[in-house]
Amino acid sequence: MEKIFDIHSIDEAAKELVKNATSKTILFHGDMGAGKTTFISALVKVLGGTDEVSSPTFSIVNEYKIPNDKVYHFDFYRIDDIHEVLDIGIEDYLYSGHWCFIEWPDKISEILPNNADISYIKINKDGSRTLKLSVTEENLNKN
Repeated sequence: MEKIFDIHSIDEAAKELVKNATSKTILFHGDMGAGKTTFISALVKVLGGTDEVSSPTFSIVNEYKIPNDKVYHFDFYRIDDIHEVLDIGIEDYLYSGHWCFIEWPDKISEILPNNADISYIKINKDGSRTLKLSVTEENLNKN
């Protein structure tokens, strides 16, 4: 799935991502300021959440309630050592069965589940964003 969106179509792009996701773990790649947290906020809203979404840069993880589920939102930008993430019990989160949205996943690539979907957010010259969702072959074969 590839979708071009601007701030006015972000909810539509979030609905498309949820519809096309094959995993509840989604990795978010994009440059600083590309809109990863803003997009995750739209995803939480699409999933029925009403919590205020903010970047967990310093807390590492934020939890949001959605109907009959939860969203864990991670930001590993400031992580220097994989042990920092292991110390918070990351594996418990990743294998909890709840939604896990992960910014800067390259910082913990060696412990990520193989079935995670991957999204790329790119800023276009006109200020819009392009969102690309890549799903794993493993997940496609399940559907």
